[in-house]
Amino acid sequence: MASAPPLPERPAAAAPVPAPAARLDAETLERLYLRLERPMFNVVYRWLWDAHDAQETVQDAFLRIWRRRDDVRVETLEPLLYRTALNLAANRLRARRLRRWFLGPSVEEVDAASSGPDVETQAADRERLAAVRRAVEALPVRLRRVFVLCELAELPYEQVAATLEIPAGTVASRRHEALGRLRHELGEER
Repeated sequence: MASAPPLPERPAAAAPVPAPAARLDAETLERLYLRLERPMFNVVYRWLWDAHDAQETVQDAFLRIWRRRDDVRVETLEPLLYRTALNLAANRLRARRLRRWFLGPSVEEVDAASSGPDVETQAADRERLAAVRRAVEALPVRLRRVFVLCELAELPYEQVAATLEIPAGTVASRRHEALGRLRHELGEER
């Protein structure tokens, strides 16, 4: 019995075409803004210690992301927003320090330092806040970013890792180191 001729080989199936990445639209960004504005403000405020600057920085971060919307992947948008806000806050802080070095304290800083009606009752709170602020600002940038995101924004390690583009284990070790330094600087009771 003669064997049948071999069947012609089927052409290899074409690789499935990946679905296009979701594009950033105004509605998605607005939903994210409503959900993330307060947590991001808290993080940036602890970086700048100025509510007005913190609010402007958060808004600027969202605006910059919107301007780059064609290059942004929705899946990685949240960490990108935090990273953008932290970078903008660091830039603002550098500019503020440079201005202060050249020009001296601003009118707002002088007004805040002047005595008011409740100066005596608020002295202890201001002193405590100043000590915490100095201790947080004294942290190296790599530790301060992790501390602010983990402790003040209460973000999970995975999200902090994605935001800072470092492994989650590094987030944990940097958080631990930052807390140790703050405990040492502020004293265990604080």
